Amino acid sequence: MPKLSASRPLLESARRAGTAIAALNFYNAETLIANSRAANALNVSIILQTTEATINYLGLKMIVSMARTAADEIEQPVALHLDHGATYELAARCIEHGYTSVMIDGSKLPFRENCELTRRVVELAHSTQVSVEGELGHVTQTTEFSADDSTQFFTRPEDAATFVSETQVDALAVAVGTAHGFYKGDVNIDFQRLKRIKDAVPDTFLVLHGGSGIPEALMRRAIKCGVSKCNFGTELKNAFTLAVKRSLCQTNEIDLRVTFSPAIDAVQEVSMEKIRLCNHTV
Repeated sequence: MPKLSASRPLLESARRAGTAIAALNFYNAETLIANSRAANALNVSIILQTTEATINYLGLKMIVSMARTAADEIEQPVALHLDHGATYELAARCIEHGYTSVMIDGSKLPFRENCELTRRVVELAHSTQVSVEGELGHVTQTTEFSADDSTQFFTRPEDAATFVSETQVDALAVAVGTAHGFYKGDVNIDFQRLKRIKDAVPDTFLVLHGGSGIPEALMRRAIKCGVSKCNFGTELKNAFTLAVKRSLCQTNEIDLRVTFSPAIDAVQEVSMEKIRLCNHTV
């Protein structure tokens, strides 16, 4: 029986264990294989997730079919999650095709519009037992990130309480100093803000985006402060691309299965590192 699960039960298990779930992006068959092998090697649950760009690249039917097959081969339950869904329509399409978890990212909208959009997605998703992640504050790209003005994007604890009350989201992505992409300097997480957010929404699972490149000590501390889901993508893409480049430079081989094999291994290694980072028990 397929083991694709809503994300909420996985997050609940992680909370009870005092750990977090590693949410690993995949972009093609090879990165999905790598993430699946990593989960099996460590015998833990993970969240497999795709962005809209990957959906446009592979198509929803292909993604869901691949993820269901992967879930059958992974020993522990896994979720298939939409990462940074920008519209109600995209979230609805993902739910219709079999995603078990969706993120609706209205973080660039005015607060009230974000609440309304997120609430609509929650109503649809919860009617089919699909979990929902919202975002409040805005997790920027590292290219947008400036220490001088970054706090203007940070999540306000009082807003988080209102947002969760009005939307009933299962999980909340928070902006506390992380960013998407490679960091160009030190990572500075506002742990006091993170603790206040957790106190404001104690029953909601907090999500840390921009996990690639965060030092182990900071990630462990964030999990202790209440983060239940940590997202990783940039380092996985980087590991894959660098391995393919090395393969192409070292041989005239044209068999893609030979070229991509080291890339699968490279991504699996990074994925296992991130899973271990989130799970002190493995």
